[in-house]
Amino acid sequence: MPAFFLELFSEEIPARMQARAAENLARLIAEALAPLAPRDIQTFSGPRRLAVLAEIDTGVAESRVVERGPRVSAPEQALAGFLRKHGATKEQLAQDGDNWVFERVVPGAAAPETIARAMPGLIRRFPWPKSMRWGGTSTLTWVRPLRRITCLFDGAVVPFNLVDGVDDGHGLTSSNQSEGHRFLSPGAFTVTSATQWGCELRARHVIVDAAERRAIVADGVVRLAAEQNCTIADDPGLLDEVAGLVEWPVPLLGRIGAEFMDLPPEVMQVSMRVNQRYFALRHVDGTAAPYFAFAANIAATDGGAAIIAGNERVLRARFSDARHFWDLDRSRRLDSRVAALDAIKFHAKIGSQGERVARIVTLAGVIAPLLQADPALAQRAALLAKADLTTGMVGEFPELQGVIGGYYARHDGEDPAVAEAIRDHYAPKGQGDAVPNAPVAMAVALADKLDTLRAFFAAGEAPTGSGDPYALRRAALGVIRIIRENRLRLSLNHVLTAGMGAPDETPLLDFIAERLRVMLRAEGARHDVLAAILGVAFDDDITRLLARTEALAAMLVTDDGVNLLAAAKRAANILRIEEKKDGPHDGAPDPALFAIPEEQLLAQRLDSVMPAVQQAQHHEHFTQAMSELATLRAPLDAFFAVVTVNDAHPDLRANRLRLLSRVRAAMSLAADFSKIDG
Repeated sequence: MPAFFLELFSEEIPARMQARAAENLARLIAEALAPLAPRDIQTFSGPRRLAVLAEIDTGVAESRVVERGPRVSAPEQALAGFLRKHGATKEQLAQDGDNWVFERVVPGAAAPETIARAMPGLIRRFPWPKSMRWGGTSTLTWVRPLRRITCLFDGAVVPFNLVDGVDDGHGLTSSNQSEGHRFLSPGAFTVTSATQWGCELRARHVIVDAAERRAIVADGVVRLAAEQNCTIADDPGLLDEVAGLVEWPVPLLGRIGAEFMDLPPEVMQVSMRVNQRYFALRHVDGTAAPYFAFAANIAATDGGAAIIAGNERVLRARFSDARHFWDLDRSRRLDSRVAALDAIKFHAKIGSQGERVARIVTLAGVIAPLLQADPALAQRAALLAKADLTTGMVGEFPELQGVIGGYYARHDGEDPAVAEAIRDHYAPKGQGDAVPNAPVAMAVALADKLDTLRAFFAAGEAPTGSGDPYALRRAALGVIRIIRENRLRLSLNHVLTAGMGAPDETPLLDFIAERLRVMLRAEGARHDVLAAILGVAFDDDITRLLARTEALAAMLVTDDGVNLLAAAKRAANILRIEEKKDGPHDGAPDPALFAIPEEQLLAQRLDSVMPAVQQAQHHEHFTQAMSELATLRAPLDAFFAVVTVNDAHPDLRANRLRLLSRVRAAMSLAADFSKIDG
């Protein structure tokens, strides 16, 4: 099949933008060349190039399009506008019923013509997060200066240019020329196909596939670490970034001076990562090793000795800076920094960090006893939790918030539980992070997140749509995970109202419940069951709520559960229809009006089941409650098999509807079954 190939060659593209740029290029090509039916689209991204390869049709066939115009009786201005839009005359129109129509011929076009027409606009509207304009008079913006455009169809150049009517000196005209590695293989070469392009670039020290570059870096640094009986600190984000910085990755290993090995390992790792894109090494026991790994972009003739020595010198300077902050910060106690938080604004509508700390202290004191944590230690940790924001180390490395405060608290002789809570109170920061599991740390972490959520909701800054500038969804997920993974028993409404005196926390609690539903859906769990349980009564005890969800979900996969669900929905549907006619059918059914034995059997089963379910729920024996509810399956099946609910006799009909209303009430002891799929 004919192949379309496009390479956009530029100065260095920031690594963080490459993967998204490749996705956008594939999307834009699919849209721009839609008439040519692009398929099997492949993209390539790297430090200096984006490329796409796709199979496409050889051309677009001629077609006829009927454009529907205004009504025949419409004003002349409407007709004139329609004619202008389509470049037509009135003589070219036909009448179709009450409307004018214009049938136009869309001429066919060969693939190169379609490509040449589409590419300039595609390149000009490419959605970079940040773009620049450089030199000359061109209006073209690109992430970095764009140097070459290689565009081929079936091996032949598709000619087009991006010049705005003037020669801007950029030479932005498509060709069959590309370039290899800037230093190892400089100069242009001719491209004849995508396959030849990839092979030629490999020979010229460029690996075009980002996944292959990533694998080379990952395997190389792991091998070098293993030679020293060490491992690489897990950092997939850094691995992705390094793969986007090098075209010809050469993994190397450097040594860290002994004089820096007493720095906290987190300080060393963050300094290496943020400033130099180095990988930290660990001993088998998890302690910091005196080595660092990195990827050079050239294969040096001396095996990389000079490159390693240069990077070791740079790292010594970085670690000297870190040492300065480490020593300077510890010259003051952490508690002496708390007052300075009053001068740090947290948010214009919420107040300062100092005011925020005061609220977290109060909230930690409410939560701590509920977790069997020492309230005094929890409040001490909450008081000091944000103090490291005023330190030089956090000013240099914001990623170390909390972590560095924990180190400084230990240095000051604070209780170990306080230091641990300061270290962990931001956790979990992401999906893969561990949650705090010590009582004091859990109390402070929950207080921090719940204060953030309540404060922003009270300020009218709740997330809307996909926007979440204050990471409130992440905070809510953090609350859920801490409670869920530690199986904590906590009434969120009690905590929020007792700790902050808020009049109504319903919107915030609904928000947290929705985050829990999203979490369950992502895990493949029955999020519809959670919605069904919340549909009858809001439960702000997440551990109890999940236990109820699990018990109901387990019952629904049994034969009794499947049939009970069907019968419950049938009963609810009948009631919904009939209650629209004559209102609710409340009250107990009259046994004297039971005309068929199945009515009496169902009523007797309900008399037994409802108090049993209520008692089991009260004692939180949710599996037992579901088992009791499941016993309704047989009498309900029998009822619907022989009983006509809408009997011609009004009293029988009303009594049977009251019986079904009681069935609905029994089911509602567990959940709103109408919200359950199936």
